[in-house]
Amino acid sequence: MKFAVVVFPGSNCDRDMYYAAKDVLGEEAELVWYTEANLENYDAVLIPGGFSYGDYLRCGAIASTSDVVSQLKKLAERGVPILGVCNGFQILLESQLLPGAMLQNKNLKFMCHFENLIVENNETIFTSEYEKGEVVSMPIAHAEGNYYCDEETLAKLKANNQIVFTYQNNPNGSLANIAGIVNEKGNVLGMMPHPERAAEAILGSSDGLKLFQSIVKNWRESYVAGA
Repeated sequence: MKFAVVVFPGSNCDRDMYYAAKDVLGEEAELVWYTEANLENYDAVLIPGGFSYGDYLRCGAIASTSDVVSQLKKLAERGVPILGVCNGFQILLESQLLPGAMLQNKNLKFMCHFENLIVENNETIFTSEYEKGEVVSMPIAHAEGNYYCDEETLAKLKANNQIVFTYQNNPNGSLANIAGIVNEKGNVLGMMPHPERAAEAILGSSDGLKLFQSIVKNWRESYVAGA
């Protein structure tokens, strides 16, 4: 399986994503500069955390206008797995690949520590290796991670089982404790906690590894086994 890690000016978790995919998983991975990106030859796309364009205007807002987002939208329609973490989640929201928006944390401070998450939906290509209701530990690192959407959108998220991760002890004020959501098709996941920073026990938790393993397993079952 071949992963693309899209790098924007201001990305700072791109190497973490690359390491998790290539060195921990043992799959192919490439860092792809956003202006030179041709994503057609990749099996999955990872959008890392950081501060794209210095978080000017709104987090992810400027990045969402780049040409690579047009490619992401086409890939999303085709069912290609796309994972956006932290700033990557913000970019997916600003690009309208996922519904909702991010507000400042309720305490108006940047937070960086481990949080317990509850796996609400383990029937996605990102979470099939988890148990439903499993509590996992992953770090957060954000100042604008307070997820918000209107009542109609929240009702749709719940009805379609699009809420994938929730916080056990909500640190930022996110609506309905939301930590991660998928699109209706289930192939685009945005989450604020960092699974790539929890891919090995030496980092304090290896709970994020199952997310990457889920992607690989489902890809192989869909494309390799059926080839």
